[in-house]
Amino acid sequence: MSLEQVKTYLKAFQMADRVMEFPESSATVELAAKALQTQPERIAKTLSFYQEEGCLLIVTAGDMKIDNAKFKKTFGFKARMLSAEDVLAMTGHAVGGVCPFGDFKTAVSIYLDISLKRFETVFPACGSSHSAIELTCDQLARLVPTAEWVDVCKAVSGGC
Repeated sequence: MSLEQVKTYLKAFQMADRVMEFPESSATVELAAKALQTQPERIAKTLSFYQEEGCLLIVTAGDMKIDNAKFKKTFGFKARMLSAEDVLAMTGHAVGGVCPFGDFKTAVSIYLDISLKRFETVFPACGSSHSAIELTCDQLARLVPTAEWVDVCKAVSGGC
């Protein structure tokens, strides 16, 4: 799924014109924070995991990582991240541009980690390694109506 496909998806919510595109990469938390001139923790990174059928996406704050015990307790299986090839094949997004928006190629379960709720706005990617959109948590939840809020992360020691 490309940036244009995400914009088409966001158009149905009157949000496509809010997508920001950058000349420099925003593929990592650090690069996105620099491109957006914001704190790394406000970057809403989307992590992708294998599940029995399809994949599972978790959108979390940039300063968080998956807590394996919480993940297993919540989902009933061990966290195993998708390979870069499977990320593209299963989500339609390449690593660095994965986001929870769009019509996915396979079965995708989407979750929003509560770590995002401490910010007024956050910045998820929009299908490319050079894009983002600023959203409140309520807007993010409305754009991903199938998403559920979970608590499966812990702070990264020493920063992002």
